[in-house]
Parts: sequence; structure tokens; C-alpha cells
Amino acid sequence: MEQSIEILSVELLEQQRPLVDRLKALASSLQLEFGWHYLLDLTWIISRLGPLAGQHILDAGAGTGIIQWYLADQGALVLSVDRLSRANLPLRFRTRFHVHGLRQEDLASSPKTIAHNLSRTGNLAGRVASQAQDLLRSVNPPQASGRVLIYNQDLKHLADLGDNSQDAVVAVSALEHNPPEELHEVVRELMRVLKPGGMLLATLGAAPEKDWYHEPSSGWCYTDVTLRNLFNLPLDTPSNYARYEALMESLRSCDELRQGLAEFYFQSANNGMPWGKWDPRYQPVGVCKIKGDKG
Repeated sequence: MEQSIEILSVELLEQQRPLVDRLKALASSLQLEFGWHYLLDLTWIISRLGPLAGQHILDAGAGTGIIQWYLADQGALVLSVDRLSRANLPLRFRTRFHVHGLRQEDLASSPKTIAHNLSRTGNLAGRVASQAQDLLRSVNPPQASGRVLIYNQDLKHLADLGDNSQDAVVAVSALEHNPPEELHEVVRELMRVLKPGGMLLATLGAAPEKDWYHEPSSGWCYTDVTLRNLFNLPLDTPSNYARYEALMESLRSCDELRQGLAEFYFQSANNGMPWGKWDPRYQPVGVCKIKGDKG
């Protein structure tokens, strides 16, 4: 595998059809929805990771997103990092996967989480029914062979993690939410915990000519020149930005992504596809950075 900067082609969906179908099935079973381009992001990252069983993989900006659950389902040991707390992670994840907190404060006990979820406002009957279903599932032990370790922490300060401790680092459309002036720090810290020879695989937003901020999704879109700088990649790192317009045309014509828009897009203008109108304003781009023996 070589270092690269690659705008993600919709051809990935057919090239990786079995993986796409597995991701869709897993998301449905976990009551998760995909960001509008996430199937591209996920297939690009996962297809580059190789065998997963026993691998220590850090999911940067994980939230409750699907990649950590997929990796654990395949036997990986996932360190799930996000600046937002997941201490009250819903039971539907805990009953299917081996989930723990890196520190005591990173994951509340199941009884405390149930109490927390029942105390929230709105649709009490629905929340009671959901908790009851999760409790019924908890009778059986988690079936995934891997595990997920929750770590609620800013990506710039992974103080509890040792140097060279992770086999790989993945970030699904997360790093672009850091201001450009801070992204250098984030990448430096992620590379610190990555083992020599390990890969950082990150997806962000692509911009053809100059960097710009996409306000609805609160994310930056970057040129390949900027990505080389932010990720400290050589000037000759391969890039397919010369095909930006052709790839954008294919993206706009992609029925599978258009028809699969998640419900939350139709409820607000504050997202990557305001009010559910299929109108891509940027493209997802993948960055592969490999750690050398000297860091």
C-alpha cells in the first residue's frame, strides 16, 4: 500500500459490493443511518485495512458511527475516540459488542445509562419500549469476537495512549471538523500513537482550487496541496484531483447514494444535504499516510 490522496469514485460501490451490503445490513440492525457519502468513505477505508482480527485500530472522531462496530465484528480491538462523551452509550451497542471504557468515566454502567435515557424529555413510551428491547437482548452475551474501548477525549491530547500502540488509525469524515490551524496537531498526535509501518486512513472533503468551509456540515474542504501540507506528505504523493470534475459528475448521477439519503437530512438545513435535496457541493477524499520507522 502506498501513500495517496484519492477522491472517492462511486465505482467503489460496485467494486466492493459484498462489503457495501454487509455495511448496510449492520447499520440497519443497529438503527444507524449513513451520512450521504459514508458508504464511499467506509468501503475505501475498510478495503485498505487488510485482515482485521486481533488488530488494534483507533477510530478517530468515532461518535457512535458504524466503522467501530464493523471492525469489532471482524475481530479487531477498537479504541473509539471522540471529544463528545459516549458515557451513556445506548444498550443496543453493548448487548451486541464487548464494550468497555478506557477510564471509569468513559462509560457509565448499564443501570445508570437506562436511568439517564428514561429521564430525557419526549416520547417516554417509545424510550421505555426501546430500553425493554435492549434488556431482552442482554440476556445473551455479545457475539462479536472483537471489542470496543470508549475513550472520550480531544484528538489533540491522547494523554492516556502510549507511543506506537495502534496498528492502524481510521477517521471517517471527522478530521475536517477541526479548524485547519489545529489539524496539524491532530495528525501529529494520531501519528504518535501509530506503530511504524501502520496506516492513517482518513476521509475528508475535497476542494478543486482553494480551501473552503462548508457551513451546513461544519466541515472544511481541502485541495490536494493543502492535504499534503496538513498530513506532511511528500510533494509527489499521488493524487487524482485532476479528475475532480469527471468524478463530481459521476457522484451527482449516483442513484444509490441519492436514493439512500438518511431521514435526518430531510429535517434540517444544517447538514451536508440541506432538506434532503440531492445536491453534492463537495466530494469525499481519502488520505492514506504510512508511518515510517523514524515516525
